[in-house]
This record gives sequence, structure tokens and C-alpha cells, in this order.
Amino acid sequence: MSKEIIAKKAAIVDEVTEKFNNATSCVVVNYRGVTVEEVTELRKELRDAGVELRVIKNTYLKRAADKAGYEGLDDTFSGPTAVAFSNDDVVAPARILAKFAKDIDALEIKGGIIEGKVASLEQVEAISKLPNREGMLSMLLSVLQAPVRNFAYAVKAVADSKNDEDAA
Repeated sequence: MSKEIIAKKAAIVDEVTEKFNNATSCVVVNYRGVTVEEVTELRKELRDAGVELRVIKNTYLKRAADKAGYEGLDDTFSGPTAVAFSNDDVVAPARILAKFAKDIDALEIKGGIIEGKVASLEQVEAISKLPNREGMLSMLLSVLQAPVRNFAYAVKAVADSKNDEDAA
């Protein structure tokens, strides 16, 4: 094997290692039997959410995962493998891929990496059920507003009762 080919392979492994290190989450899927139209639709939805889907040789994935310090993924990297990388939203790749896996029997989630930790299929599926970042912030805001809203209702009730007494 020529030095040029070895250098190209090493560059690919380095690029994938960097993707693993920079990603907040990665979801690994088996895409055997998925049609071109289905993959195109999946890629579009992932891209709209800021997620990159890449088909990468398993040998490169194994070397990159080892280089990035992730152990226990060798079984995950078998068969036709695609990896969804997200640098921003932890939940997006899991949520979108889980939705597609329900609709497309051929798409199978195998596992992934969530915030620097190797995740099993069950963990990826659990994360897929969480709301996205905006949904979480909305829920947090609602929880933070509740005491203020309740206080405002109490003040209004006291003011209304005072007005009723004054009117009588």
C-alpha cells in the first residue's frame, strides 16, 4: 500500500475523530434496505435540524472511536453504518432517527455517543423521547413563572374582595 493511500486513510480517521470529539451527540444506524428517496428525506430533515449524516467505513469508525477514547462501540460498527453527528442539539439526531425508524422498518438504530459517553440503543431511544432545546426552555420558563403567576392571582383576589367590601 502506498504512502499516499495510507496518508488519505489516516486523514479520514483524523477527520472522524474530530467529529466524535466536537459532537454533543452521535447516533449510529444500520441503513440496509432503506431506499434512496427515504435517505434523501432523512438527510433533509437532519440537515434542517443542524445534524450531519455520514456513511463511513466501519474500520475508520473503529479507529476514530478508539482514538477519541470511546470503547465498546466495535459491535455497533458492523454492517452498513451511517452516523448522525450533532454539534448543538443533543436530542435532535436521536429524535429524528427514532421517528424515521418507526416509519421505515429497514432503518435500525444501533447506539451512539451522548455528551461524551457511549450510549446503548435503549439510552438513545430514551433520549429521543425528550423535547428539543426550545421545548425544554419553554417548560423551564413555565415552571419559573408559576410562583409569580400564583402570587399575582392571590393579589388580584385580595383586591377584588376589598372592592366587594367597599361596594357593600
